[in-house]
Amino acid sequence: MSGKSNVKSYMIGDDYIDVKFNSESKNGYNHYKYTYNSAGRENVEIMKSLALNGKGLNEFINTNVKKSYAQKS
Repeated sequence: MSGKSNVKSYMIGDDYIDVKFNSESKNGYNHYKYTYNSAGRENVEIMKSLALNGKGLNEFINTNVKKSYAQKS
């Protein structure tokens, strides 16, 4: 991750990506799971690629799939 991103960590699975953010949302959540079913296969695969490259994941989430999570905690 680059030093400027709000993404603290991530975990990649076959059909999902879990993303943990540095700051909590207004509702106190900072951990979100995006799945093929919730965000779409193409978006999840793009997110996996961005995460592995360490650049652009936070911006992509905010622009494209911010509310398309399967779970939050």
